[in-house]
Amino acid sequence: MSRLSLRTRFSLLYGGLFLLVGAILLLVNWLLVAHYLPDASRFAGHAENGTVSGQNIGPPAQVGAGDKGSDTILVTSISDYRSSAVQTVITVGGFALLLTGALAVLFGWLMAGRVLQPVHAITATARRLEADNLDRRINLEGPPGELKELADTFDSMLDRLASTFDSQRRFVSNASHELRTPLAVQRTLVDVAMADPDVSPDVLRLGRQLLQTNERSERIIEGLLVLARSDRGLATSAPVRLDDVANLVLDSMAGLASEHDVTLHRTLTPRTVLGEQVLLERLVSNLVHNAILYNEAGGTVRVSVDETPALVVENTGPPVPAEFMPSLFEPFRRLAGDRTGSTNGAGLGLSIVRSIASAHHGSVRAEPGQAGGLRVVVTLPTAPQLP
Repeated sequence: MSRLSLRTRFSLLYGGLFLLVGAILLLVNWLLVAHYLPDASRFAGHAENGTVSGQNIGPPAQVGAGDKGSDTILVTSISDYRSSAVQTVITVGGFALLLTGALAVLFGWLMAGRVLQPVHAITATARRLEADNLDRRINLEGPPGELKELADTFDSMLDRLASTFDSQRRFVSNASHELRTPLAVQRTLVDVAMADPDVSPDVLRLGRQLLQTNERSERIIEGLLVLARSDRGLATSAPVRLDDVANLVLDSMAGLASEHDVTLHRTLTPRTVLGEQVLLERLVSNLVHNAILYNEAGGTVRVSVDETPALVVENTGPPVPAEFMPSLFEPFRRLAGDRTGSTNGAGLGLSIVRSIASAHHGSVRAEPGQAGGLRVVVTLPTAPQLP
């Protein structure tokens, strides 16, 4: 029963209760019929007096009194009639009970569906909600009641969540903008100090470390800005050739691939999507950049653009366990715990990819590669083809 839906359980409960009440009524009818119908055994003892259970059935001459053959026939007739009547009550009553029980289950199913309709509306709304799409509401109409109160409470909760997410995004965006200026000033001061001809080797070494730290902080700030921008959705959209974007990104990544001894392979089919070209370039760039960095010497990166899925980026390298796939898209997370201690990147690459794909009404998933490494699949809606 625990695996059945609430509507099914309600219908079965309603039908079961109806059958139980009907069975009690059928039992009462059976007892009444069995009690008030003449009993042949009682007739046998009083047939000579012309009465059966105190009821006058006529003088003995009328029923064949003194004729034992006639008495036997009458007793048998009454017994057969009584048995037939009881059996008829049980058979017809039982059939009628089963029929009405089935109708009770059907009506219970229909009534349960009508009563639970607001719950289905709440469930459907919750399934369509995402962190970047909290504008849907139930707005249940009808008289006050438990279900309307539940729907109104759910709408109020969505209002609070939407307000919280908007405040968080504004904070990230504003904080990122505010932090870019002091980081730029710090980088300039370090560059000026290192350009001094009298600077000592210790200061030079310290300056290089500060520049590396400053560069990584700038990458994090830039990533947060892109993430906050994509989380807010697309301001404008236009048809974009995804294959041209991928081709441009692969050309720009050729030097980095050569530096890491990684070979780039491309299979690009004309594919048009609706969105922002700058964000789509960032999506492809992040995937290819990660595929090169998290690879092995002599490895490969394969990039394909097609109708379905829109984009696939796969690299070689050590196998990636399937249970770690969902956590790869979390900010500042990777296989070996937090990314905050890594100098290879800001730790926001795949988070930005997921946010950009969601802003374009698409999706992204990661799965183990066929030859080790990682395979990232991006699905995007199709737009009208460009000439």
